[in-house]
Amino acid sequence: MMNPGSHMPQLTIPDLADKAVLITGASTGIGAALARAFAAQGAKVGLHYNSSQDAATALAENIRGSGGTVELVRADASDSAAMSRAVEQAAEVLGGLDGLINNAGGMVARQLYQDWTDELYDQIMDLNARSVLAACRAAVPHLKQRGGFIINTTSIAARNGASNGAGLYGSSKAFIANVTRGMAKELIPLGIRVNAVAPGVITTRFHERYSTEAQLEAQRATIPAGRLGVADECTGAYLFLASATLSSYVVGQTIEVNGGQLMP
Repeated sequence: MMNPGSHMPQLTIPDLADKAVLITGASTGIGAALARAFAAQGAKVGLHYNSSQDAATALAENIRGSGGTVELVRADASDSAAMSRAVEQAAEVLGGLDGLINNAGGMVARQLYQDWTDELYDQIMDLNARSVLAACRAAVPHLKQRGGFIINTTSIAARNGASNGAGLYGSSKAFIANVTRGMAKELIPLGIRVNAVAPGVITTRFHERYSTEAQLEAQRATIPAGRLGVADECTGAYLFLASATLSSYVVGQTIEVNGGQLMP
């Protein structure tokens, strides 16, 4: 079995070179792994962040030090106007847009359905759902000029009901899963392919913040692979969906990356 902590082998996907790709929520976790992976393919990366300025700056310096091209874009993902401006800024500094990866999101807080509040509902839906709609709306005029792609990050929680207290988060990701299918139908006539990736339990700051060791161990016990995933193990699915050479006839699909925990 491959050591999940080892570096993923470098694969060359020629049609990703020089593509301009905006990745939201890219300062840490899966987003950071995606920024590194797309830059390694020669793509020009728009690295969006909000509060994690130090992490975003350090990541950008690392990518540039490895010969990659990256531009930082800051915006509050839960603010539609701010996300629209971020897309326009990315398109300007990158010389257009070929792809948008909607990865920004979070649980905000664990709260049981019986205790949910309007405030938490608004925070979760604005961050995980409204952000995707706003970014896509702003990106479509740019993407249709080049026949680009959109990849949304949903979650295993969208399919399995989520763990206790994470129900609103899972429901927001289920919303994105359906948005992906609806957008795919609307945008493919414009030459824009829309798909999604649904990570399982990936060891990032997300779970450091929202999950206890006991909760993670309970999750691990349900995974046939026998372990939790790491961020780099998610990147292959996104690279595949971004490449027209590899996935030109893949439209409206969600790739599950979860070690076998969910087998649709």
